[in-house]
Amino acid sequence: MNGIWLATAALFIFILGYRFYSKFIAEKIYQLDPTLTTPAHEREDGVDFVPTNKWVVLGHHFTSVAGAAPIVGPAIAIYWGWLPAILWVALGTVFAAGVHDFGTLVLSVRHKGRSIGTLASELIGERGRILFLFIILILVLMVNAVFAWVISNLFISFPASVVSIFLQIPLAVGIGYYTYQKERNMLIPSIIVLAVMYFSAILATYVPALQIDLVRYFGGEEATVLFGLNGVSMSFLVWIVVLMIYVYIASVLPVWKLLQPRDFINAEQLILGLAILYLGLFFISPDVTAPWSNPATEDVSWFPLLFITIACGAVSGFHGLVSSGTTSKQLDKDTDARFVGYLGAVGEGALAVITIVAIATFFNSSEGFHATYSSFSAAGANGLNAFIQGAGELATGLLIPAEAARTIIAVIVISFAATTLDTSVRLMRYIISELGEVYQVKSLTRIHVATSIAVLSSAALVLLPEGPRGLGSGGYLLWPLFGTSNQLLAGISFLLISIWLKNKGRPVIYTVVPMIFLLFMTLWAMIQQVVFEWSGLGEADANMLLFILGAVILGFTLWILLESVSLLMKKEKQKT
Repeated sequence: MNGIWLATAALFIFILGYRFYSKFIAEKIYQLDPTLTTPAHEREDGVDFVPTNKWVVLGHHFTSVAGAAPIVGPAIAIYWGWLPAILWVALGTVFAAGVHDFGTLVLSVRHKGRSIGTLASELIGERGRILFLFIILILVLMVNAVFAWVISNLFISFPASVVSIFLQIPLAVGIGYYTYQKERNMLIPSIIVLAVMYFSAILATYVPALQIDLVRYFGGEEATVLFGLNGVSMSFLVWIVVLMIYVYIASVLPVWKLLQPRDFINAEQLILGLAILYLGLFFISPDVTAPWSNPATEDVSWFPLLFITIACGAVSGFHGLVSSGTTSKQLDKDTDARFVGYLGAVGEGALAVITIVAIATFFNSSEGFHATYSSFSAAGANGLNAFIQGAGELATGLLIPAEAARTIIAVIVISFAATTLDTSVRLMRYIISELGEVYQVKSLTRIHVATSIAVLSSAALVLLPEGPRGLGSGGYLLWPLFGTSNQLLAGISFLLISIWLKNKGRPVIYTVVPMIFLLFMTLWAMIQQVVFEWSGLGEADANMLLFILGAVILGFTLWILLESVSLLMKKEKQKT
């Protein structure tokens, strides 16, 4: 089969989904109101609540939710074959992700821009809210660790990308001042910045002096002793420290200074990157060499693990945190919610599809695929690099040199991951402050105290010395738990949307069906992992980090579901 057919079929499903299904959801279910005063206007403060053009908001939202996860998840899940992966991405995006992201955005806008965690008190009670906030807190902590781990390793693997990434920061701040203070349009300046970034990336590819290669100075995997930390790669440690300093500053700045302009630039990167890859696909017209179904997967069954391995790109609870945490505070009009929420999910689905196609067409033969994807652990270790290599091959269809193409793809992936990282740290700061209000700990409501806790705990988790990989393997180890907890969060968010719709007297089937599917698959997978894998009761060795975090999240989720059922039963009794 030709790779073009795979991509075309998936994109056609996305177009139909946005054109018809999202329109139906917007008009009949969520009932968007063009006269509604959004929280961005009602609570405008110039820091978090800032009315913003829908294209700029889409840029922030799109890049915050896209990150590296819709690349990493599909790049691992193709281990089971391209057919189950692409079906879950296409159908999950239209019927789950779009409705979820759109719904959490609308729910927050209708409740003064409050986060999905805070809203839980009104919908499932105060105790349910606190449990939900703790689940969210653990999830964003894992997101911080996972993406810090990914970015640091990509910096080490692709040193030519570093200059371009760090050039973007001051240039984005300059655009922020230019557009916000002088009320100018950021389109032209952002395109200029993008050109500067790619020029510097290409230049660094061929000029070693411009490559920030810390391995050259500190070494790679050699064990080092630093401040009593054994077995850490100094290159990795330096990048983690640099990233933590960056996200601290980025998460306390007003959104217009860095977050909005940088995300707008990254949205252009995403659009340009998708255009390069899809056009390259159509020019090269490569054949699919990966199997549609991989029979050699006895080590790990695809059911139900496929549905948690591909989270972002099909449906992701983290998207609801972004929708209700930062995006809802910038929405200019209620009717912009469909454009930002649903279309953002479709864009991420398109990224997941091209990831699958790039890898499925990269190998010269099925034997090459099986050599790289020899086991599930090998898929986790090799998947991201396989995408970058495969995407680089597609880009050569536009006469872009392969080496330069790989650097540009690395810049795009790192930019997305960095956007997700600092948005996630900002969200974690919000949640810590909310918990400070709940428990009347005033110090936690202070911006720098909450941010310091978020940054230090994230750094500690990513550097956690677990397993044979040693210090700095925390982010790598957390990926399986990230997928399950992410999908559980999406299921609970669907539950909250469904309760809100029921209270409004509107149909709930369009949110209840994906909710049941997600909770069933994810609880099944999580019980399997917590009880039989991470506990050490099965054949696998115990992993206490994953077992403790997984058991806490699983217990809190079951508790929330019981609280919700109890509350709904009480309301039904009161009606009768």
